Amino acid sequence: MFLMNATADYRQPLDPRDAETLGPAAAEEVERHLSVRENHAVTPLMALSGLAREIGVAAIHIKDEGHRLGLGSFKALGGAYAVIRLVLEEAGQRLGRTVDLAELHSQEVRAAAREMTVACATDGNHGRSVAQGAELVGARAAIFVHSGVSDERVAAIARFGAEMIRVEGTYDDSVREAARVAEAKGWIIVSDTSWPGYERIPGLVMQGYTALVREALRQMPEPPTHVFIQSGVGGIAAAVAGHLAIALGDRRPVFTVVDPARAACLFETARAGRPVTIAHGEPTVMAMLECYEPSLVAWRILSRAADAFMTVDEVDATGIMNRLARPVSGDPAIVAGESGGVGLAGALKAIADPVIRAALSIDQRSRIFVVNTEGATDPGKYEEITGLSPPQSPRRTGKEL
Repeated sequence: MFLMNATADYRQPLDPRDAETLGPAAAEEVERHLSVRENHAVTPLMALSGLAREIGVAAIHIKDEGHRLGLGSFKALGGAYAVIRLVLEEAGQRLGRTVDLAELHSQEVRAAAREMTVACATDGNHGRSVAQGAELVGARAAIFVHSGVSDERVAAIARFGAEMIRVEGTYDDSVREAARVAEAKGWIIVSDTSWPGYERIPGLVMQGYTALVREALRQMPEPPTHVFIQSGVGGIAAAVAGHLAIALGDRRPVFTVVDPARAACLFETARAGRPVTIAHGEPTVMAMLECYEPSLVAWRILSRAADAFMTVDEVDATGIMNRLARPVSGDPAIVAGESGGVGLAGALKAIADPVIRAALSIDQRSRIFVVNTEGATDPGKYEEITGLSPPQSPRRTGKEL
């Protein structure tokens, strides 16, 4: 399925709140936070020149977030960053002054962190980031996972010392349960989705993602003309689209949001012109994108900054995992999890369809940018789909900052 953005807000300026959240000053602050992380490194941008020649475009660049901060996912940029910001703010309130990042390991900040519990619902990657952030600063973490989250992903989160809480039902059920329990216990919800009255913290999470966009713009020889980004609740798509709209202005690329066909909450929201909750159906292999209700903040951004919305099927997701794992024409091999290559899968599907290709004005001069949002965060599932064992993840050595 494919549709162009026909909402009333399309191409309108970003809401001032979102422009501040995703603008250059905020992105610079994110990079300052990253600069003090011991295992921080700019993730690689890969040129898929062989694939570009094959499909008739000038360039394809893929930002490989499977290398991010030892967590194997772009989510490492969001949850931990938000937790650190919240701890510094809590310490500042107690001390009656602004507390700088350089003071993070001070006794005053650690004392504030010890009395804080952060909580979230997750499909796996966001919860891992929140749990890591809590461990880094000495706070407690309670992570809610729904029945579809694999035991392997649960164990990967628990290694950071988080309390793991299983919830029957879907991701959206776990979001609601996390909010209910957190309110009753006085915990702080650090969610990557937003709802009425809860916007600032999801904004901080999205703000963390701007780092990968700034890195990519510095790494590319020229800015992209077309971007395809996968979507769950919409956070990563909104962060990339919003930052590009601010950074590039009139030169911003044609931006397409890619949903799983079995969990197309952003696509159906775009079709309706307003946020909608879709029915839960057959599970999708794209586990990190299996969401049935969009983030309100993400939709507010995407209704303005996205040009098109489309869906991909199960075979598209597994096919791109195998294509990236076994490249041809001299392209580098890339380890992509079940949701990691969905943006690229959308790009290939769009280019193969003459109607969609024309609607997006893709031709031999087009420069396409996509993000591999996760590596093999579930190694067993990766091996099941590709028949290959993923490279062993780096050994975790404990706390770092």
